[in-house]
Amino acid sequence: MNTFILPLLMAPPAGGAESAGAGGLLGSLVPFALIIGIFYFLIIRPQSKKRKETEKMLASIKKGDKIVTIGGVYGTVQNVKDTTVIIKVDDNVKIEFLRSAISNILSSKEEKIEEKEKSENEKSSDNAQTGE
Repeated sequence: MNTFILPLLMAPPAGGAESAGAGGLLGSLVPFALIIGIFYFLIIRPQSKKRKETEKMLASIKKGDKIVTIGGVYGTVQNVKDTTVIIKVDDNVKIEFLRSAISNILSSKEEKIEEKEKSENEKSSDNAQTGE
């Protein structure tokens, strides 16, 4: 009699097989979705933002900007072409670089003039307020 009841007791419930399969599939997809989400927010998104900022910076290069190349060369932009930039490094020394070789724009002559005028205006307004 034990041999007849034992297989019946070991059989899974009738409706349990379907629900366990769906839950198992969902349970195995959730970790993959979390990994993809983590990769997107920690790796892919910041890199795309940085790439867009770099493209914007390279597109805004103009004559007179002080720049640094990826090789560490400091210079002033003398001429801007489609894919290259001519940089004045020293008196009578000009070097042509690809735009993509520029790592940073330090400042431009126009910005320095604006900053100087702004600081002079602030000084004159401070002096007027103090009665000097």
